[in-house]
Amino acid sequence: MAKDPVCGMTVDEKTAAGKSDYKGQTYYFCSPGCKQAFDKEPEKYVGNKQGTEHRPHHH
Repeated sequence: MAKDPVCGMTVDEKTAAGKSDYKGQTYYFCSPGCKQAFDKEPEKYVGNKQGTEHRPHHH
């Protein structure tokens, strides 16, 4: 299981709605919207390990 870096949801890598590779690491997403947000501003979500609250979003 992986954690969606945008919203913090737990995502199964096999059924993830999307994935992106960034700086040698693969990130998995619960929805296309989270993947788009990450792809647009990856630095906003990478390194934001503390305070990972679930951000509301639409699937």
